[in-house]
Amino acid sequence: MDRRRDLGGADGRGGLSGARSCRARAVRELMTMATSDIELTGSSAAYSPDNPAPLIEAPRARTPRTAGSTGRSRTNFELYGWVFMRLSGIVLAVLVVGHLLIQLVLDGGVSKVSFAFVAGRWASPFWQGWDLLMLWLAMLHGANGLRTVINDYAERDGTRFWLKMLLYAATVFTVLLGTLVIFTFDPNIR
Repeated sequence: MDRRRDLGGADGRGGLSGARSCRARAVRELMTMATSDIELTGSSAAYSPDNPAPLIEAPRARTPRTAGSTGRSRTNFELYGWVFMRLSGIVLAVLVVGHLLIQLVLDGGVSKVSFAFVAGRWASPFWQGWDLLMLWLAMLHGANGLRTVINDYAERDGTRFWLKMLLYAATVFTVLLGTLVIFTFDPNIR
């Protein structure tokens, strides 16, 4: 027995297109019935086929420089930045929780932190390295996050450039100054 004839339909293809059009017609009727009972209020009442809702603006187009069409090989800087954020976040969580646990719980709390306490702590290369790693990772992690925010929200190229230059300058200044303080700290200052 021929299955096409069993499905019925005058179109010779088993009636599937007829079934689809019938189903589409039923869906349209249901949608008309469902929406005719709903009273539109507020901003949704203004939209109709004659007055459609506003379109969402497309993101900025890629420039030839970012698209990699200038002949140079394209780097995966954003991928490396993304991976750095994940890894530095994990390491920072360990460093900061360890720092707080040692400073606040094991060493007697905030009342014990003084100039002499810091001098004794930074006399050890281990604690200098701990604080240096925490400083560098925190600054680079934060700068990379702010760079992403600037890229997302600064619309003009000039604004984006100067905001990132200000961010980079502040990051370099803070990292260099913090590194200098950690390594040149003199406990004998009077």
